[in-house]
Amino acid sequence: MVHALAEIRRVLQSDGVLIDLRPLEARWPVEVASAASTVEVGRLTDLPIAVADDEAATRAMQEAESHGWFVREREEIFSYVYSWDRPSEMKEFMEDEWEGIEKLEESVYQSAQSTWAVANADARVQVPVKMLITRWKKTE
Repeated sequence: MVHALAEIRRVLQSDGVLIDLRPLEARWPVEVASAASTVEVGRLTDLPIAVADDEAATRAMQEAESHGWFVREREEIFSYVYSWDRPSEMKEFMEDEWEGIEKLEESVYQSAQSTWAVANADARVQVPVKMLITRWKKTE
């Protein structure tokens, strides 16, 4: 990743900006939410490759900063919520998009199905994710 950051720095204009936007691995909660309430039914399991990628990205940015390639201008953590109408849609999405990154344990899925089935008609299944966004300015 450090080599990629060096190449990014090389091709950026002198006043260029690098945006680091990524999810932070943190055993994201699985919730059933309706107008009346939000119930956490379990948590996803962070898989080792996702945790390693998250840590590697942090180390790479720290190394680039220590080389003086970029200066951190601003950093924030914010929530991003993935939302589905039914637990089966969540499961399908995770199998297609998050395979190898996050695991939905069968017990959490069953709990989501049960809680969703007895919830209000407007109930949805959701996974709030913590996102990191950092603005880095290229140094001269």
